[in-house]
Amino acid sequence: MKNKQFIFSFLLVTLLISAVFNSCKKDEEPEPLTLVSLVAGTIDLNGAISATDIPVDPTITATFSVDVDPATATETNITLIQDYDDVSIALNITVAAKVITITPTSDLGTGTLYKLDFSTGLKSTDGVALTELERNFTTTGAFSPSGAIAHFNFEDNADDQIGSFDPLAADIIDITYTASRNTAAGKAATFNGTTSIIEVPNGDDLMNTADFSIAFWVKTNSTDKTSGHFVMGCAGWFGFQYEVYGSYDGAKFAFQYELADNSTASEDMWFPSLADLGWQGWTYAKSLTVAEMTALLKDNWLNVVYTYNGSTKVGTLYYNGERMKSFDFNLWPDDDAKKGVIGLKYNGNALGNNLAFGFIQGRNNRTISDTWANYSHADATNHFKGQLDDIKIWHKVISANEIMLMYNSEKP
Repeated sequence: MKNKQFIFSFLLVTLLISAVFNSCKKDEEPEPLTLVSLVAGTIDLNGAISATDIPVDPTITATFSVDVDPATATETNITLIQDYDDVSIALNITVAAKVITITPTSDLGTGTLYKLDFSTGLKSTDGVALTELERNFTTTGAFSPSGAIAHFNFEDNADDQIGSFDPLAADIIDITYTASRNTAAGKAATFNGTTSIIEVPNGDDLMNTADFSIAFWVKTNSTDKTSGHFVMGCAGWFGFQYEVYGSYDGAKFAFQYELADNSTASEDMWFPSLADLGWQGWTYAKSLTVAEMTALLKDNWLNVVYTYNGSTKVGTLYYNGERMKSFDFNLWPDDDAKKGVIGLKYNGNALGNNLAFGFIQGRNNRTISDTWANYSHADATNHFKGQLDDIKIWHKVISANEIMLMYNSEKP
């Protein structure tokens, strides 16, 4: 009898302990959601110091302590912000248990600070919210606005570093690659002023756009050079061109623009010394003396940027990060077709669409038939003599802030 009572008591105690234990388990709090590691490739983004030299096309992997609810891993709760202008970068986000993989949908800008933020909207599968956290990192290289479609950096070659605009070997003539404006810039393409040229195929694809920006570094060489410099050209003004006057008292861009009726017309963005606002459509012009202009254009490194905004119809020229001139097609007379400009459009010879660095147009299938625009003719004295570096083209309008940041990052 005593044995039966003992057994009964033992079973009762066991059941009570089990009930208490199970009750305690039910009352336990879910494990918190915390960040265990954050890397871009093999680079730690979760350290005490903000990471640098991150690739512009990073794959970012965030590993958490518990499984993440995929429904909460969205661009609302995970954001990547470009620091200098607070632009939110579009992201692809995937979840596999405890791991979130984050990849920007397009390349980031170089030399740029970014803020990666995880908000409290991110939750575990148990519904536990993350404590908000932010991590910063800077991409590799000198600062450059994102989204460029071509970049020629002339590091012992003339290839496009981000696009497909690579010149053929036969279209690179008498080019040497020599020290650029500073050590970080590496090398630049050097032109001899007589025969040097680089021809980039499909130059029309570089300019057929409503919004356009081009930036480059140029240094003329006036030694034994009495004529002007055709720095670059795609069928001249039937596409676009940039030239420095032989007197070094001014320079100009010329572009072909698309009108509302799909025809085209050219217009110069010329910037002389002693500029004033007496010309049609000019909205700003910095008046530089001949000496000041010459100091910019002659034998010194100069950062040149031109932007055109198809919506506002405004073109703007910058030298060394500073606005020099702007014009507005809206200020043309009502009966002038240029008031209806909608963007840039190539209107040169269909077979002569190479963009030439070092001359006003390519050597073959020339659009401009004059002898001075014939690469091989004795009258063609305006071959560029000097150095070119970091030519970049965008199909968007880069901002004044971006232009200044780029200049300060790249200047000699």
